[in-house]
Amino acid sequence: MPINDIVLKSGSTQVDIPQLGFGVWQVPDAEVDAAVLSALETGYRHIDTAKLYNNEAGVGRALAATDVPRDDIFVTTKVWPSEFGAQETVESFTGSMDRLGLETLDLLLLHWPFPEQDRYVDAWKALQALRDSGRVRAIGVCNFHVDHLQRLFDETGEWPAINQIELHPYLQQSEVAEFNAEHGIVTESWSPLASGKEVLDDPVIGAIAERLDATPAQVIIAWHLARGFVVLPKSVTPSRIAENFESTSVSLTEDDMAQIATLDRGFRTGPDPDTFNG
Repeated sequence: MPINDIVLKSGSTQVDIPQLGFGVWQVPDAEVDAAVLSALETGYRHIDTAKLYNNEAGVGRALAATDVPRDDIFVTTKVWPSEFGAQETVESFTGSMDRLGLETLDLLLLHWPFPEQDRYVDAWKALQALRDSGRVRAIGVCNFHVDHLQRLFDETGEWPAINQIELHPYLQQSEVAEFNAEHGIVTESWSPLASGKEVLDDPVIGAIAERLDATPAQVIIAWHLARGFVVLPKSVTPSRIAENFESTSVSLTEDDMAQIATLDRGFRTGPDPDTFNG
């Protein structure tokens, strides 16, 4: 099944990102290469990692072992806020590239704003320089709210190409998603299944899944795709990896979308970016 690409606009360049990606958060380094290889064999062509995950080396082993050409795989990693700054961000990037075994990175993100630390603008300028040097194809952020995004633009004149945020039917982040869309920022969903908590057992999701002969997870992933978000489901089980990939064949009706829209309850599985400072 083909996966749609979404265009990222980063500076003067445009980069295609596969809309369905494979996330490796909380996957141990010793296990991540097998999971990534399974995902690539299934058909995924977008892998999302981060320095904080402590599994970049394992992702690198999988990239070196796969028969899928490097140019066909979109790779994302992230800089942790303790390494924000003009030089620190570059050093973090260099370390990530060494662990991944790559010469060029498709997407580099700032992992959290850490507003009290007040260093994300300097880190963003470092990302701009890395992108302009040709070592990174596109740059963006994670977990940035409207005021964080606006400050980046006000001080640097550039919006991020993408904003990766916690987003699922119980946390629909309408304000941030609408702001992203208004400014050409692609919305990317992490924890798209709410880490398996509650949302998979929601009766509305369950009824839609039963009618479509799909799983609740497939319905939720299809909802993200229908909204135009990049989505990052995670699993280490080959059958579940394949099941998630098959979400691309699930078609939701307007009524399905409207029902899921009523489920938002502000339920976070992770920290609030406005108050999280490490």
